[in-house]
Formats: sequence, C-alpha cells, structure tokens
Amino acid sequence: MRAALLIVLGLAIGIVGTVFTMNALHERDPLPHAVMHLMAFHAGQLKQELKAQRCDAGTSQHHLVQLQAVSSDIAAAFAGADEDFIKAADKLHAAVNGAVQSAPADCPALAAASKPINEACQSCHEQYR
Repeated sequence: MRAALLIVLGLAIGIVGTVFTMNALHERDPLPHAVMHLMAFHAGQLKQELKAQRCDAGTSQHHLVQLQAVSSDIAAAFAGADEDFIKAADKLHAAVNGAVQSAPADCPALAAASKPINEACQSCHEQYR
C-alpha cells in the first residue's frame, strides 16, 4: 500500500514538474506575443476613436504609423512560420501602408482606411490563432 502511494505521489509530482517545464519553454520567446499585443493596442485605439466618433487626424496617424512599424516585424517575430502566414503578414503590412498613406483626417476616412487592416487581421486570426 505504501509503495503504491509513493508511486502515485511520484507520478503527480512528475506531471506537475513537466507542466511547469513545458510552460517555461513555451514562454521563452516573448517577441511574438509582444508584437501581437502592440498591434492589438494600436488597432484598439483606432476602434475606440471610431466608436466615440472622435477621430483626430494626428492621433489616428500616430496609431497607424505605430501599426506600420510593428507589422513590419511580424515575419521576424514569427521566424520559421509557414509561407502562407508570411504572405498574410505582408498583406496586413500593405493594408497598413495604404492607411498611413491615405492619412485619414476624419472618422469616415479612418473607417475606410481601417477596413482592410481589420479584414487582414481577422482572416489571419481565423486561420492561425
């Protein structure tokens, strides 16, 4: 009875240790998560501007430029990703470039500029998330 209890206890400790080790190995490269969090922050700020109907040209341009910079890092952050993922990242970067170049000055222009960005994000997340 005592031997069985020690075996079960040893297995439980081994499972817990394995879970902690796997989580530590999974989280050793924070860059992919950081890139996605930054993208979500700036895209969220643009959505809040649209929702509140307070679309300041300077603020919108700032968030779009930041999205442009971060979207250029997706391929490097997700090194080793398959080619379709890299193509989706390039599509997103192109959409952000178009929005930056359009320099939306009001809410309707920001909504039009944001639509391709949101579609690119959504299609990628549906496939890879």
